[in-house]
Amino acid sequence: MTREEYADLLLPGVTHNTDYYEKLYPERELPEEAIVTRYAPSPTGFIHIGALYSAFISNKMANQTGGVFFLRIEDTDQKRSVDDGVNKIIEDLEKFNIKFDEGVTKDGDKGKYGPYTQSSRKEIYWAYAKKLIIEDKAYPCFCTEEECTHDKELQEKYKERIGYYGRWAKCRKLNMEDVIKKVNNGEKYIIRLKSTGDFNKRFKFKDCIKGKSELPENDMDIPIIKSDGLPTYHFAHAVDDHLMHTTHIIRGDEWFSSIPIHTELFVKLGFKVPKYAHISPLMIDDNGSKRKLSKRKDKEAAISFYHEQGIPNEAVMLYLETVANSNFEIWLEQNKDKDPNEFKLDFKKMSTGGTLFDYNKLINISKNYISKLKASDVYDLALNHANIYDKDFANLLIKYKDYSTKVFNIEREQKKPRKDISCFSDIKNQMWYMYDELFNPESYEWQNVNDKNEIELILNTYFNEYYNVNDDKDNWFKHMQECAEKLGYAGNMKDYKENPNNYKGSITDISMVIRVALTSKSMTPDLYDIICLLGTDRIKERIKKALQF
Repeated sequence: MTREEYADLLLPGVTHNTDYYEKLYPERELPEEAIVTRYAPSPTGFIHIGALYSAFISNKMANQTGGVFFLRIEDTDQKRSVDDGVNKIIEDLEKFNIKFDEGVTKDGDKGKYGPYTQSSRKEIYWAYAKKLIIEDKAYPCFCTEEECTHDKELQEKYKERIGYYGRWAKCRKLNMEDVIKKVNNGEKYIIRLKSTGDFNKRFKFKDCIKGKSELPENDMDIPIIKSDGLPTYHFAHAVDDHLMHTTHIIRGDEWFSSIPIHTELFVKLGFKVPKYAHISPLMIDDNGSKRKLSKRKDKEAAISFYHEQGIPNEAVMLYLETVANSNFEIWLEQNKDKDPNEFKLDFKKMSTGGTLFDYNKLINISKNYISKLKASDVYDLALNHANIYDKDFANLLIKYKDYSTKVFNIEREQKKPRKDISCFSDIKNQMWYMYDELFNPESYEWQNVNDKNEIELILNTYFNEYYNVNDDKDNWFKHMQECAEKLGYAGNMKDYKENPNNYKGSITDISMVIRVALTSKSMTPDLYDIICLLGTDRIKERIKKALQF
């Protein structure tokens, strides 16, 4: 039996050889500096912050070099697949403005290098596996799961490396006649790579992020085709990234130790080895020690958490860009009028160690971002969030659209806007007192002036003698000063600081009493705007409620 016939026996029914696929998927016509990269998830339907971070870097590196960013679905592990998982992944990424030039879409494949779903590429993998078998670079393995488990236990007992290699690679010793006999007997088998590596030798390579590195050579005879006929991740990755002409494989740090395996696969297959860039993991401070952000332990790991909190997607992406390149914040400060997309990511400026995930910093970025939005945009985004997470508040926003927009505009569209809203789930907590339906204070935050009679005197004096619904801000403040002086308070802070003993307090005490009476809170946006928005009738009701409390 020839090697070709032998390969046909092991992997029957392959229509095309590798030459066919090499011609079917020609080199891309792109500029020399263009990066072709991909996002290649399993169809679990779950996107975590680390995956979003990786997709963002891949997307940006491709876009800024005039390259290609594509979506490939790696579903060879059928147990992990969930219904509609691919669409959920696409939808989640689209929310963060991550879009693909080609690959899997909701309406089918887009691009000339598909299919982009691995389970639809079985014959392609078999063609390349057959090539390796013909060249005696791969072989069938008939070891059962029980046998492999037994060998693993022995390796642990004798403190040897775990794996299928050297003297533990039993099926590697089978000759062609033995294999044919086992196949004809119906024994199940997988296909393994026949490694020629030496674990005692060092494999040297250069990672785009980590720089010059070295690891032991691979000597494991890893599976490349599983018993179900589908490829392993290692083999599919090599074949797909070659045929799709991926120039840079950007992925998580957890795959770094696989470099010797993947390089050996590329070399044995006769492929050009792509460049690798391993992204450091996002870490979290767990009681003083760092650990990797976990989708099982940390709510911050799930993308759904940011949607629930109402943190703008743009703010999340700005934060990830600060994590990706340390010089982004400086650039952003120096280029306030520029689109952040104009910033160029650089592999060399990416962290080579774990980066601490700083939720507080993300919240500050979110505050800054929201503070720069127009009131109408805040209204739309707040309503979108409330429609999903708080229907009652959404109904209030709809009922009072113009009023709510004005509330959101307090201290907003100005040179130094107020930054009290960190996310859209904050809005109800920040602004509830502006809605009569929600205004039922459990307490009033009176400050320096907390005597009931004095509070009543201040409120009655101001609203009966000085309040004018038609006042502009200058006249309003002037009347506040007159009220303060009449009641024995300093009309300006300078006088009070120079002679505090001459006064009951200052104009700030007067304004605080009014602020707390109308809102129950001691910290609010601009008092003048609140008074204008509440109007005379609602002010009277609020004062009555405050004095009765």
